[in-house]
Amino acid sequence: MLKGLFRALCALVALVALYSLLGFLVLPGIALRVANQQLTQYANAPAHLQRIEFNPFSLELTLWGLEIGEPGKPQVGFERLYANLQLDSLWKRTLRLQAVELDKPRTELLFAKNGQLNLTQLFTLPPSEATPQQPPSDPFPLRIASLTLNEGYLHFRDLRPSEPIEFLYDSMNLELKNLSTLANDNADMTLVAKSPAGGRIDWAGSLSLAPIASEGTLKITDAKMKLWWPYVRDALPLVLQDGMMSFDTHYRLNLAKDTELLLDKTSLNVAPFAIKAPDGRQLARLASLQVSDASLDLAKQRVVIGKIRSQKLETWAALERDGQLDWQVLFASQPKTPSAKDKAAPATAAPKARPKADAAPGKPWQVLLKDVQTRNAMIHLADRSQKEPVTLDLGPLNLNMTGYDSLNRSPFDLKLDTGVGKQGKLQASGQVNLAPVSAKLDINTQDIDLRIAQAYINPYILLELRSGMLTSQLKLDLQGTEPLALSVTGKAQVDQLHTLDTIKNRDLVKWQRVDADGIRYVHGDAVSIDKLTLTQPYARFIINEDRTTNIDDLVIAQPANGPAAAPAGGKTPSNERPLGIRIGQIAIVDGSANFADLTLTPNFATAAQQLSGNVGTIDNRQPTPAKVDIQGKVDRYAPVIIHGALNPFNFMESLDIAASFRRVELTTLTPYSGKFAGYRIRKGRLNLDLHYLISNGQLKAENTVLVEQLQLGDRVESPDALNLPVRLAVALLKDTQGRISLELPVSGDLNNPQFSVMPIVWQTLRNLVLRAAQSPFKFIGGLVSGGHSQDLSTVSFAPGSSELSAESRSALDTLATGLKQRPQLRLEIEGTSAQSSDGPLLAQQRLDREYQATWYKILQRRGDKVPANASMIAVAEDDKPAMLEGIYRTRLKQQPPAEWEQLSREERTRNLRDAVLKYWTESAALQRQLGQDRASSIKDYLVDKGGLADDRVYFIDTTLGKAEKDGKVITPLHLDAG
Repeated sequence: MLKGLFRALCALVALVALYSLLGFLVLPGIALRVANQQLTQYANAPAHLQRIEFNPFSLELTLWGLEIGEPGKPQVGFERLYANLQLDSLWKRTLRLQAVELDKPRTELLFAKNGQLNLTQLFTLPPSEATPQQPPSDPFPLRIASLTLNEGYLHFRDLRPSEPIEFLYDSMNLELKNLSTLANDNADMTLVAKSPAGGRIDWAGSLSLAPIASEGTLKITDAKMKLWWPYVRDALPLVLQDGMMSFDTHYRLNLAKDTELLLDKTSLNVAPFAIKAPDGRQLARLASLQVSDASLDLAKQRVVIGKIRSQKLETWAALERDGQLDWQVLFASQPKTPSAKDKAAPATAAPKARPKADAAPGKPWQVLLKDVQTRNAMIHLADRSQKEPVTLDLGPLNLNMTGYDSLNRSPFDLKLDTGVGKQGKLQASGQVNLAPVSAKLDINTQDIDLRIAQAYINPYILLELRSGMLTSQLKLDLQGTEPLALSVTGKAQVDQLHTLDTIKNRDLVKWQRVDADGIRYVHGDAVSIDKLTLTQPYARFIINEDRTTNIDDLVIAQPANGPAAAPAGGKTPSNERPLGIRIGQIAIVDGSANFADLTLTPNFATAAQQLSGNVGTIDNRQPTPAKVDIQGKVDRYAPVIIHGALNPFNFMESLDIAASFRRVELTTLTPYSGKFAGYRIRKGRLNLDLHYLISNGQLKAENTVLVEQLQLGDRVESPDALNLPVRLAVALLKDTQGRISLELPVSGDLNNPQFSVMPIVWQTLRNLVLRAAQSPFKFIGGLVSGGHSQDLSTVSFAPGSSELSAESRSALDTLATGLKQRPQLRLEIEGTSAQSSDGPLLAQQRLDREYQATWYKILQRRGDKVPANASMIAVAEDDKPAMLEGIYRTRLKQQPPAEWEQLSREERTRNLRDAVLKYWTESAALQRQLGQDRASSIKDYLVDKGGLADDRVYFIDTTLGKAEKDGKVITPLHLDAG
């Protein structure tokens, strides 16, 4: 029995030894040989497996050193593959592996230019035999308790894009627990992949193979966007300069039926980021972009983003000459990049079938943006469509947007705060909807520089916009865009508007401030303003030698077929209602104006100041005339009152205006008296009452003229002068008080093109003069004068000055006292200047003012804040030489002599200065102005300090006299009585 037991034991040992021999040595060797033979037979590249180890007792299998590819450059391989089979797999009908370990796997994933993948070219497999279609079966039962991948290597390269894409992960570690093909079994998974370039992928969660489903977290850290940007570059013409991205999300994926993908708790961080155009133009750059609290539901086609935060976004946009944005041109010029499939398709391929006309559109995606914030952004805008390009910078720009829904189920809130240009501000807040487009916004602006409009007005008028600031508080209500339904309400003001006539380089229109209160604008219907207030408005109007005006000179003629051409006949189409215009009230505060008539010799010029008053409601849809009530002064002392009613949209229908002028100095009308009467006016004052009444085109006018103390001066040769005894007529028309009173009624039909008011007035005046000359029943006595022991007949002035000395003020105090005691006396002031004494000082003063005016213009062009007028500016001596060149050319209207080019800078500057001073030293206009200023100083002192009534002081025409031995200039005073 023992012998039998021994034999059985020996047989068992032999069997174990044979099993061990086969398992440890024979089977691995055979398997290695077969494996390498198969690799040699089917692989298209060198392939080799170094060795196979198998433990028949623990059922552990290890494969070592697989390499497929050129020696030293394998495309697929690994260092070790270990698998441990569980014995209970035999009776549990499930292939169970305790552990699977893959050490240092290496994969080269390469796409060629034609789209071929290198892995598909590694093997040439025999064609498989066709098998009848079988119903789907359950997957092979497999369970792996632990699957690990250690230090994996993945190299990716894609030559299909216009620029190759290549990246590397040289440290990939994967761990799977309880991986199974059985239904509803979940495996725990962890993946960490690192790139030598600094990027990292962290993936953790659960994985199910039946059905395919997964849930977990995915995190990408410091991924360089340049690695995959060529995919974007081929679709969009954007060149990436810089870009770093980090991404973190929780996800759920289920492919049991349809593809179900849900991302939540998603965050994205991009910092920094910069793109440019293919030609090198900068397009946009961003300091940082943070997206958080985001989610994506693929089944519901919905994206929800909780927060978006961006910092220092800077972008550039330009409107090209063809009216398109440069971004539009950029994307429109991008050619379609053909895919590999498109490249491989023959040129004669049949056209694709057109989609059915009644195909139902797909369900739209919904994008929800809950909270978007942009801080410190900068937008650079340019308009190249104009002859002179316009640039505008918006920033720093801060934007808040909440509640955005791409399906437009409700409007979203918008808040914008940005700088505009150098010192402007723009704020907007309210609600906006995109489909259909609608918005309700509060828009506030402050100190918007209106000079940006210069390029847009240049094609139409020769006008320079020197300054102007817009401030407004508006409410915008946009109901739609097709057709445009828009209304605006609020108020606005324009400060420091200053326009310049670029032909003569002089002021045209300006004001200190204009306030428009109660603005209401409805697009296509009406615009109304409750009150328009003009503070210190100014305008210049000139009649040229050819009887055109300065406004006519500035307007640029437009081509008849231009975009602004009026409709045929110049009328609004009958089917379009004209825009309603209504202004509730116009208030004028301290206005002024200059008027000049260059058809006369000498030229006539006058000024109106202190214009204040109101104009009532103006409405082009209501026939009610607007009331007018304006008061002011001409040449500072002559009161003007204008009142009545008018309809500015139809003067021929209704007008009732009365104007009253009091104590107008007739010396300012010398150019008119010289032309039409043949005499200069030595002195005199005019009271004028005008009343013009128009009703249905019928004019009825009353002109009442009262001339006080008129005295004619020298004879003037004029072909237009009346052939009448003017001096005799004037003497006869005066009453015992030295007044001439005339009534000049006018009436007629304004609809008659032959009817003209002025010829009738002049004919009426001529008839009155004739009747006065033929009725010598009235005359006027001479004036009686008196004097004091002190000689008060002259006032002396220092050379170049209109300031009164202490001695002169004392003499004027005495004179004022005497005139107040003798109310019948009137004073005449003869402003005088002397070229020999006043000329050099006047020239130096004029040059100093020219420096100030030139420097004032330079500061305005630079956009610097400037005082109210140029006289308040101090010009540094170092800045003056640079201005002399321009002053010389402008004032002398010639170029400096060529020989001055050889002079030193100091000598040239001295010559320029001497020439300019000589030019102004000989200026008769400066001499005349000084004489007028001296007369004004005397009158102002007598009125303001001496307490004398201004209607008792007259100016007579200035003269050019001679200086005294001590250089002082004497201004004569004349006494006259009423």
